[in-house]
Amino acid sequence: MRRDGRLGVGIIGAGRVGPVVGAALAGAGHALTGITSGSDDERVEAILPGVPVLDALEVVRRSELVVIAVPHAELPGLVAGLAELGAWQVGQLVLHTDAAYGIDVLQPAAERGAIPLAVHPAIAFTGTSIDLRQLAASYAAVTAPAAVLPIAQALAVELGCEPIVVAEQDRAAYAEAIATASEFSRQIVHQATGILRGIGVENPGGYLSALVRSTVDHALAEASPTVILPPEE
Repeated sequence: MRRDGRLGVGIIGAGRVGPVVGAALAGAGHALTGITSGSDDERVEAILPGVPVLDALEVVRRSELVVIAVPHAELPGLVAGLAELGAWQVGQLVLHTDAAYGIDVLQPAAERGAIPLAVHPAIAFTGTSIDLRQLAASYAAVTAPAAVLPIAQALAVELGCEPIVVAEQDRAAYAEAIATASEFSRQIVHQATGILRGIGVENPGGYLSALVRSTVDHALAEASPTVILPPEE
């Protein structure tokens, strides 16, 4: 790590999450060393203008902090494959953004001296700059070895999130909660808009927008013991 706390950050994964995380860290003053290619390089260029597009090995070679934001099923093989190639460096920070994994999935990198961190921002990423505003109002699940937990928490804060520590053994339950909230909400909205569309309501998404948002806000307030709601009539 540099004396001023700024890091050279490389991103592996150019989907919806990786470029946004990179942009947030760049906004916090870190230097982006590169990002791997994805299916929409023009979108990535719009979020991270001028950042070199490199292969994963070169991203790791150039970076003090490697952010891995790849699909769930690809993460274990990617980390292990890079370890077999001797890519990971002693003292290098390796952070993944998957909800379900803690730091065990990064063990092949840790065995080669890298420092494993798991930080999952709890938002539905769009892959655009809109996500940067969402991050500023969100939380992030953080899992890391005790000695480096403050580093993981600080990186979450630099993303704009409030860090919440989730133990390694609780990551599966955490991921289930995230998936339940995301998928159930999406399915209910699709079902309701489909019914309205079937009876001739134009723009059913717009029609339900205020209702859905206010209902969700009310439910979230009910789930918070610090919020007192007025009685229902």
